[in-house]
Amino acid sequence: MYDFFMPNVNFFGRGAVKVTGERCKILGGKKALIVTDGFLRSLPGGPVEKVINSLDEVGITYAFYDEVEPNPKDTNVRDGLKVFQDENCDLIVTVGGGSAHDCGKGIGIAATHEGDLYENYAGIETLTNPLPPIVCVNTTAGTGSEVTRHCVITNTEKKIKFVIVSWRNTPLVSINDPELMVGKPAGLTAATGMDALTHAIESYVSLGANPVTDSMAIQAIKLISTNLRQAVAYGQNIEARENMAHASLLAGMAFNNAGLGYVHAMAHQLGGLYDIPHGVANAVLLPHVEEFNIISNPKKFADIAEFMGENIEGLSVREAADKAIAAIRKLSEDVNIPSNMRALGVKEEDFEKMAKLALEDGNAVSNPIQGKEQDIIDIFKAAY
Repeated sequence: MYDFFMPNVNFFGRGAVKVTGERCKILGGKKALIVTDGFLRSLPGGPVEKVINSLDEVGITYAFYDEVEPNPKDTNVRDGLKVFQDENCDLIVTVGGGSAHDCGKGIGIAATHEGDLYENYAGIETLTNPLPPIVCVNTTAGTGSEVTRHCVITNTEKKIKFVIVSWRNTPLVSINDPELMVGKPAGLTAATGMDALTHAIESYVSLGANPVTDSMAIQAIKLISTNLRQAVAYGQNIEARENMAHASLLAGMAFNNAGLGYVHAMAHQLGGLYDIPHGVANAVLLPHVEEFNIISNPKKFADIAEFMGENIEGLSVREAADKAIAAIRKLSEDVNIPSNMRALGVKEEDFEKMAKLALEDGNAVSNPIQGKEQDIIDIFKAAY
């Protein structure tokens, strides 16, 4: 038996942002808290302006929390909650990538649950109350947060990223409009694209994988392998953007239900301690974790090599599996991801602490090989 979670309604395609207001009205909203960052809000004719126009058309008023940071912090959630309450908002519209969506979910949790989020709700299915309606307008092809039940927040005091996983977190509406993604910087495109690839690969080899999630992960891997380079090279390539948006959506649905693994468990420590962009942390760790995992299911890794365009004809399954690792490294290199953690300013003396915390991360339980603390330290060393 397995379950499957996703938003009730999902809109996809060029111009899809126009349905934002209509959907908020259907949900019964009167005043929306728009959760975003200052850059997106300031763009003339950008995603936030398009959302505002759509809300104006149906008579829904709005307030702003526009100070979302990368790797959103508990302080962001607290500040956003104050605006939500002071302005008497009754729904949340997130505009951006995973940081905006996770921050919006965090505000929704804080608005309906008492106490510290980390101390009381980190973990799986800890929430007891329904959240305000959440509508996610996505602007990056990577995190998949607009369709997931995961809320990832950084505890600023402990410098730990923690995850609240609950079906109650799942947004009611997701909107993926690839026109909102055109022109995004190459570095952001690369990082979010490698995040999506990590979602697809980790969910495909996860202990929680099933035929439904496999179908999504497979298509995501194929789309990313054939479109990420083009999206990074020329940010106006609408076809590549649209294919990457599809890939991100599929990968998000896959990992939302199959789970992830040690890449995310370890990357969360890099994000919490060093504030390293999540997609970059994933990309640096991905080949090293999968080298550790490869013996758990060589056939699936051989499949990944083929999905990524490698010629595996005449190779043994094990030889073909190694091609998957090489293909991951090549894609990461082509889109200019740093090749190791040393280049990101990580310190070796933190490996033991990060390894311990990684094994406590909720994503660790679905890794296909259940390792020990020393195994995680060794992977950090290999990636260093």
